[in-house]
Amino acid sequence: MNEQKRNEAYNKYVKAKIPKTKAWPSLFNSFWVGGVICCIGQGVNDLILYWFPSMAEQTAWAYTLIVLIFLASFLTGIGVYDKIGKFAGGGSIVPITGFSNSITSPALEFKHEGIIYGIFVKMFTIAGPVIVTGVVSSFIVGIIYLFI
Repeated sequence: MNEQKRNEAYNKYVKAKIPKTKAWPSLFNSFWVGGVICCIGQGVNDLILYWFPSMAEQTAWAYTLIVLIFLASFLTGIGVYDKIGKFAGGGSIVPITGFSNSITSPALEFKHEGIIYGIFVKMFTIAGPVIVTGVVSSFIVGIIYLFI
């Protein structure tokens, strides 16, 4: 069998195995679930500012992010966030809760390997490159800003 026929056969096999999704329902679910997550964040921020009226707005947003990260990690730990992610797709991944999920999931998955080699090492397998890219790019932008 020559290379072209082998590639065609492989492409046919892959096309048969790829799960079929309906684009519009997926987009709709992603949109409204992401919107609900953002509305929850806004509600948490409003509650924090209501309970602590003298708090600076940026400080309230920092606490809001902490609450959202905690909620996403907690829901990941009890297995709920994975179901939300399967239903909503990108709508649950784009907000900061998706980043929290991407750190918590590997930590839970590899906890049987121990604290150091399991949780601490595997926690950043997915999110690690994102963190490194963010730190390096912000450093470069900071250096450029310094000289301009």
